[in-house]
Amino acid sequence: MLGRNYFYVGVVCVSGLMLHAQPTPSTPTDPQRVTLQVDRQENGAWRAMNAATVFNTGDHVRFRVQASFSGYLYVMNHGTSGSYELLFPRSDTGSDNRMEAGKEYVVPAAQGWFGVGGPAGYDTVYWLVSPVELTHGYRPLPPPPATPQLPSTLRPRCDDTVFKARGECLDDSAGVRPVAPGEKLPQNLSGVAGATPRELLFMQDKGGVVLSSPQPLSGPVVYELRLAHH
Repeated sequence: MLGRNYFYVGVVCVSGLMLHAQPTPSTPTDPQRVTLQVDRQENGAWRAMNAATVFNTGDHVRFRVQASFSGYLYVMNHGTSGSYELLFPRSDTGSDNRMEAGKEYVVPAAQGWFGVGGPAGYDTVYWLVSPVELTHGYRPLPPPPATPQLPSTLRPRCDDTVFKARGECLDDSAGVRPVAPGEKLPQNLSGVAGATPRELLFMQDKGGVVLSSPQPLSGPVVYELRLAHH
């Protein structure tokens, strides 16, 4: 679970999204892209991980995100205990959720991290990316649902082929994925955005998972990171 009780914040951060790179050139004809990378802290350093990695209780993780367009970012977690938690923006993980085109940002900001914990299973981390501020033309993102909704009781499993070949514990049902048509979203997200547009492509890249849209986004888009952990 990623939240107050288990997916906890290790360092207080109040400055907002942490800038981690300089802008990259783009042209109006380029597809709009969002790149998401999951990092795990190992021996005091951060290591880029496959998003389908099965993490362990006590792991420290953070996220790096970059978009080819300016916009706003909201991140919410549905943990394995059933609770919902707004991970970003908030006072201890960063209050400024604006993103500039071509810049990489770290969530949480500064030297923060999230701790993995709770019952074994799959946290669903919802990523809402919007080219417009939700208070401009859209209602503000409401608080997460107060009533716990128990997630699936499925348990992560390592892909034996990958584990034997590279020693990595990956679960092919974990990782970044679109919100399917008809899939039930948390109450505070369902009124803001629906299923992930079909034209939005998901591609694995050495720099993380890339979401690519051939057409400029006109409003908020939601996608999921299924974070597996023991």
